[in-house]
Amino acid sequence: MDLQSSIFELIDMRSFSNLWYWIGLAVLWSSASHWAMGVPYDLVVRARRTGGQSEQDLLDIVRINRNRVLYIVDASGLVLMALSCFLFTGLAMLGFYYEVEFAQAVFLLVFPLTLVTLINIRAARKLNRIEPALEPVAKILTRCRIYTQIIGMISIVITSLWGMYQNLTIGVLG
Repeated sequence: MDLQSSIFELIDMRSFSNLWYWIGLAVLWSSASHWAMGVPYDLVVRARRTGGQSEQDLLDIVRINRNRVLYIVDASGLVLMALSCFLFTGLAMLGFYYEVEFAQAVFLLVFPLTLVTLINIRAARKLNRIEPALEPVAKILTRCRIYTQIIGMISIVITSLWGMYQNLTIGVLG
C-alpha cells in the first residue's frame, strides 16, 4: 500500500460521512444566524439594552449595510441571479442526476443561503422605506434573524436526512 491509499483509507473522503462536513454545516448556520443583514445580532441586543452610542453604532452599520446590499442588487442583481441559477442547476444535475456526492453536499450547503440572501434583500428594502429609529430597525433585524434560523433548521434537517440516506445506501464499508 502506498501513502495516499493509506490516508484515504484512514480518513473517509466521502462528504456525508466526513466529520468536517458536519462541522462546516454547523458553523455555516451559526454564523448566518448571528449576522442579520451583515449586522451582528449582539449589537442589536446591546443597542436595545443600553442605547446611546450603541444605538448610534447600530443605526450607522445598518445604514451602511443597507446601502451596500441595495447597490449590489441594483447594479448587478440580474447577473448574479443568472450566475446563481447556472451554478445551482449544474450542482443539482451533477449531484442528484449523476449522483456525485460532493455536488450534493455543496448544493445542500449553499442553496439555502440564497433564501437567506433574499430575506436580507427584503430587509434592506424595508429598512430603506422607514425612518431610521432603534425599535423598527431592531424589529426588522430580529425578524430577519428568526427567518434565517428557521431556514437553517429546515436545511440542517434535510441535509441530515439526505446524508443519513446516502450513508445507509452506500454502506459503512463502501
